[in-house]
Amino acid sequence: MDDLPVVIAITGASGACYGLRTLQFLLSTGQPTELLVSSAALRVMQEEHDLVFGQEMRTELLSHLKLPEDAPLRLHDLRDYAAPVASGSFRTRGMAVIPCSLGTLGALANGLTENLIHRAAAVCLKEKRPLVVVVREMPFGHIQLKNMLSLSEAGATVACASPGYYHRPKTIQDQVDFVVGRVLDQLHFDNALFKRWKEGTTSNTTSR
Repeated sequence: MDDLPVVIAITGASGACYGLRTLQFLLSTGQPTELLVSSAALRVMQEEHDLVFGQEMRTELLSHLKLPEDAPLRLHDLRDYAAPVASGSFRTRGMAVIPCSLGTLGALANGLTENLIHRAAAVCLKEKRPLVVVVREMPFGHIQLKNMLSLSEAGATVACASPGYYHRPKTIQDQVDFVVGRVLDQLHFDNALFKRWKEGTTSNTTSR
């Protein structure tokens, strides 16, 4: 199973750093990765990271992430329904939509397949593979809460990009890594991106 690819989708919610960091970690470990990026996500990357891609997006993205050209990354056009990730017979380790826009959330919750991100997520649900949907938004309205519940009931893991503070983060990167590390946990990727609660310590709590 270790040689199976994982699917990463980056959509147009604020917080492109979460998707980029997830991608960087996976590729740095040699994990084959299928990448799906929405047009709205490209706009967010420009606004938040001054990233503007040309015709060689894969090469430019790897350069930005300080990864070699031979990293096991495959980038897909969202209009390509013949892509491997569109089929349930193409095995993967699962998928993370990070960050997940509210529009994508609604589409996934209602079974719409208007692009390859929607289709790949629908495949994960029907094949009972891990699907992690990372919402970065506040507050949530009634419709968004219902959509999150629908996805959870369908088998997805709904996570919010909410960093913890018990590990005493000193930088924004520490906060990003906390969220990314927890998402990787849900996909069963071992990582040490953040300090885990009480790990490596002996509890002083006594039973009463």
